[in-house]
Amino acid sequence: MNPTSLDGPVTRPPPLHVSLEAGVLTLTNTDAPWNRMSLDYMDAVEHAVRQAASDPQVRVLVFTAQGDENFSVGMDLKQIAERMADTQALEQLLDQRLRVLAMIESLEKPSIATLFGYCLGGGLELPLACHFRLAADTGASIGLPEVELGVVPAWGGTARLTRCVGRNHALDLMLRARKIDGHEALKTGLVHSVHPLAQLKAAANALARELAAMPPLAVAGILRCVVGAGAASLQDGLAEERRAVLRCAGTRDQQEGFAAFLAKRKPVFAGG
Repeated sequence: MNPTSLDGPVTRPPPLHVSLEAGVLTLTNTDAPWNRMSLDYMDAVEHAVRQAASDPQVRVLVFTAQGDENFSVGMDLKQIAERMADTQALEQLLDQRLRVLAMIESLEKPSIATLFGYCLGGGLELPLACHFRLAADTGASIGLPEVELGVVPAWGGTARLTRCVGRNHALDLMLRARKIDGHEALKTGLVHSVHPLAQLKAAANALARELAAMPPLAVAGILRCVVGAGAASLQDGLAEERRAVLRCAGTRDQQEGFAAFLAKRKPVFAGG
């Protein structure tokens, strides 16, 4: 039921704003200032990512949030608290979260997250599933402090954070419920770069446009090889690399790349 006021029903904006420009799909959480990852938000993200996977016009995804206060404080605790006593309902919720983040991570198109203000719980776990993370140089508070609530990070955070920063940093952050800023996140390898808050979203968009100009088939091959490398043996990784090389061979983008190099000009990749 929609909330009402003296003037009638209150219309809430969609939880996710999606826009596509120059191959860059920007997904913006609209729940400012906290930008909670509600049930409706995650449903919308799942739908958008699923569509993006098969849309040739989408080359790169950028996950960001409305305003400049917080990327996300994570899931709406009221919604998860309602499910804590119902194991089946809780598992269904977690299954969807894990499914959506796995879709983002395994997507054969690069994804970028902007970290500013609070990036806690799910507000860090979603960025951990992205291929690039950019942080604000001031004001960011990044962490997985679920232990303070008597629970464990539940959206793949324990595994992805450990793979990203190593066991020592991961244990230090999670067991002590530490919240770090952008500069410390950069030192640990949690983020790729830091930028002034006022320039953060523009920096993410510039990176997205740079990636969108790359040949999509080669990008997909690199992502497939690198993302799968952690769970694969060396031989399996090399086999996947060989398949990626052969998929690119003879394509228009491959021919354009070689021709541009020989002609000493910048290549123009059109896909295919």
